[in-house]
Amino acid sequence: MSPNEQSKKVYIEIVRQLREIIEKDGLKAGDKIPSERELSERLNAGRSSVREALRALELLGLIETRRGEGTYIRDFRGNQLVQLLSTFILQDKKAIQDVVETKHMIELDCLQLALSKRSKNDFQRLKQWTIEHNVEDIDFFTRIVDLADNHLIYRIWKILVDYYRSLNRNDFHKPTKERYLELAEALEKGDEEWVLNAYRILRNLSDES
Repeated sequence: MSPNEQSKKVYIEIVRQLREIIEKDGLKAGDKIPSERELSERLNAGRSSVREALRALELLGLIETRRGEGTYIRDFRGNQLVQLLSTFILQDKKAIQDVVETKHMIELDCLQLALSKRSKNDFQRLKQWTIEHNVEDIDFFTRIVDLADNHLIYRIWKILVDYYRSLNRNDFHKPTKERYLELAEALEKGDEEWVLNAYRILRNLSDES
């Protein structure tokens, strides 16, 4: 096993053991978790490895560090997906692209769900909101995901968005307001093919995406 593979194995094991500590200690949202030093001793692991695991969990919104106070649990038990992501994010360079692709897939699913569940009036309101506001991508798609009316999908999407935003990269494609309006109009018309094509154009995706 290469040093890199060994590092990944240690990292994943620390995340797994950290979950067990939280369960064993009966910790819940709002509770303080053991310090980095204490975790290093309890897990018999290097502090750098423990620090990386904690960083991944914080990046995903599971824990938060309060300066001068320590690290606290945010919503660990409520989202099993995070347990999977926390063993994956930061593992390799491909992770970023996988997050972006998964986010796109979920948004496409939400568009289709919204079409099947919502009325023309709902989409007219979305269109009017788009016309009246300086559209931010997350605000627009939060409304789309809300229209899909699936709480689990919303939570998964929100985690991916939070990670996506944390990258602080300026090379992502930024759609114009006209692209959002076109998608809103397609939804209003109820034309699924037009909706999917408008989304691909908005995201600058190929027809194969």
